[in-house]
Amino acid sequence: MDLRDQLKNLFPEHEESNEPEEVQQENHELFIQKEPLICKFEKRKGKINTVIEGYEGDAEDFKLLAKEIKTKLSVGGSFKDDSIIIQGDYRDKIMEILKAKGFKVKRVGG
Repeated sequence: MDLRDQLKNLFPEHEESNEPEEVQQENHELFIQKEPLICKFEKRKGKINTVIEGYEGDAEDFKLLAKEIKTKLSVGGSFKDDSIIIQGDYRDKIMEILKAKGFKVKRVGG
């Protein structure tokens, strides 16, 4: 007895459909601002971090941007107090990613 037979026993009135479900993808545009984002180098508890601040748009957009940066760089990080904290010194790579997205970026520190 396979899984389909078991499901038919549990739900006898259910009819199986062979049509694929439509998944709608929503293109989400990030808010491009006039003031540059600040990409700075910090040491916190002896660890090196890159901090990105100065986003003027919605916090959810900034969280999506943080997730994209972390996945592209394959590093850890977090989103706290309207700033993105990336583990390690990746200022140059982050600045390239942000410039490719159309942001103005200013490098601060070191």
